[in-house]
Amino acid sequence: MPGRTDHCRYLSISIVMVCIFSFLLPAVSAQLRYPETISVLQILYQDEVQAFNNYHAYAKKALAENYPNIAKLFISIATSESIHARNFKDLLSAWGLPAVELPEMKVEVSSTRKNLKLATAVELEEIDKKYPQFIEQITPENHAETIQYIIYAWESEKQHRELLKKIKSGTGIFFGLLTKKIEGRLSKYFVCQHCGSTLTEIPQATCPICEEPSAKYKEIK
Repeated sequence: MPGRTDHCRYLSISIVMVCIFSFLLPAVSAQLRYPETISVLQILYQDEVQAFNNYHAYAKKALAENYPNIAKLFISIATSESIHARNFKDLLSAWGLPAVELPEMKVEVSSTRKNLKLATAVELEEIDKKYPQFIEQITPENHAETIQYIIYAWESEKQHRELLKKIKSGTGIFFGLLTKKIEGRLSKYFVCQHCGSTLTEIPQATCPICEEPSAKYKEIK
């Protein structure tokens, strides 16, 4: 018959197995209940990380070309994208799932004029196609919190598009005149630290996207 030592060993192994099972249970349960939602969150997390890297690279180029206000806009959008990435990562972490980290992709950087055009095109693609498709894909699984945070990101991208459009309208032959006008005044951008909303002034009461207090906004320096 097993002795006391063996009994203690079996008990210890059992406790460890229970702990492991308890740790893995939320992740297994989530993967069974929300496979599409998890897949979309992983894709969105990776996309937002790449967008953050892209906008940071564009900001460096704008500074090198002596467009500090345009650089500030790029940094503001990058900050917003990083908040989206954090939110998507947190949703995965709540299920005990890691966000998949891919090798950093090289950012193709052109002139600031071309970077603005590219950024606007990407935002339009996301607004018109990517986010509506993802919402449709995960709606049957009905994970309300994920749907809400994707909508937050979607609405923030619409704000990015409007901010970029104000500059993109002059990326043709009048780009030089437009940038002189932009760089001739002080630009301010504020980003909601909860949802990534990006505005040129702090709202009076609450964020227009997530309805958190306006104190959640941080000015981008």
